[in-house]
Amino acid sequence: MKTSQLSGLKAASPSKLPEKILEQLAKARAVGQKVILVTGVFDLIHEEHQRFLSKAKALGGLLIVGVESDARVRKIKGEGRPVNSEEQRAASLAALETVDGVFILPDKFDKPEHHQALISAIKPDYLAVSSHTKHLEAKRRILEEFGGEVAVVHEHNPAMSTTILLEKMEKGD
Repeated sequence: MKTSQLSGLKAASPSKLPEKILEQLAKARAVGQKVILVTGVFDLIHEEHQRFLSKAKALGGLLIVGVESDARVRKIKGEGRPVNSEEQRAASLAALETVDGVFILPDKFDKPEHHQALISAIKPDYLAVSSHTKHLEAKRRILEEFGGEVAVVHEHNPAMSTTILLEKMEKGD
């Protein structure tokens, strides 16, 4: 996906996805291709992100990534984050070969009903997550309700994160 194709990729709500994503989903379903969903911040793309996304893609199918909005990242990670805007983060992900589609999650995406509406709209075969994903059982219940499953595809590496990278940069390491 080229950067010029990234305009209009913010979801209006968890159930109102960008047209480009809806088109990709329809094409995938028409040919029986599985759909894999990943969500996250992806502020500074590092090797663990790339490994995680490669493992998600290895499930076999269309890999769609929902990027947390700037407002949500500030709420989750605190002031000073994200380092890169939602558009920049989406563009970085779209440039990766493993990623087939990217959209920006809505600012209001913090309640179980928001997650349920998103899963209902996408109906992924898999929600790919890493081992440190929060609310795993709740996510499993939601996915099962729509015929999908949660796939833990990556073992979390506590030695590598955007937060750690930023701390090292501040110290000049």
